[in-house]
Amino acid sequence: MRAIQLSTIALSIFFVAACNQAKSPDTVAKETAAAEQKASNEVAKSEDSAQKDMGKDADKVGDKMVALNNTAAKDAYNITLAQADGNRKIALAKCDALAGDAQKNCKQQADADYAAAKADAKSAEVSTKQ
Repeated sequence: MRAIQLSTIALSIFFVAACNQAKSPDTVAKETAAAEQKASNEVAKSEDSAQKDMGKDADKVGDKMVALNNTAAKDAYNITLAQADGNRKIALAKCDALAGDAQKNCKQQADADYAAAKADAKSAEVSTKQ
């Protein structure tokens, strides 16, 4: 029994001593170069992946910006159209105070002003949309 304990202790000491032995400088240099190359490859792969992901997300942001600009242009058109419609209604109400040809000319002018404002708003919307 004692012989088994002594042989176990001797083997343990041998294995521990063998684990802590220094490697040759050539082996260390080769292993270090291999580790550096592997690390460099991993970094390059990660950078490529990040670049692809950022490119995809940038495209998504660009699409969203176009949609936002187009929505803003449409909303600006609708606001301008509502203002022009309100101005037309006010002008037509004022025309009711007139009689005959003066009233007719006033209403025609109100309609012409409305049509011009509407055309200007449409032109601004089209030039702003992407």
